[in-house]
Amino acid sequence: MTAKKQLSFEEAMNELETIVVKLEEGDVPLEEALTIYQKGMELSKLCHDKLQQAEKQMATVMTEEGEKPLDIETEEEGS
Repeated sequence: MTAKKQLSFEEAMNELETIVVKLEEGDVPLEEALTIYQKGMELSKLCHDKLQQAEKQMATVMTEEGEKPLDIETEEEGS
């Protein structure tokens, strides 16, 4: 990505979808396809990192003593 502009998750996903459509069409020269693919991988990592960060935030529950980590696996097994 050119300038290290911080994209929102939604913006990154939209760009990633556009890249996937371009590559699936198959009308892109090889060199351009490689550049687009690399940008797609960067966007994919950005989205993955944002999802992990959101998951960590969601896994924290406020209690009377302050923030307490939520054991997601235990909660899922109890369902």
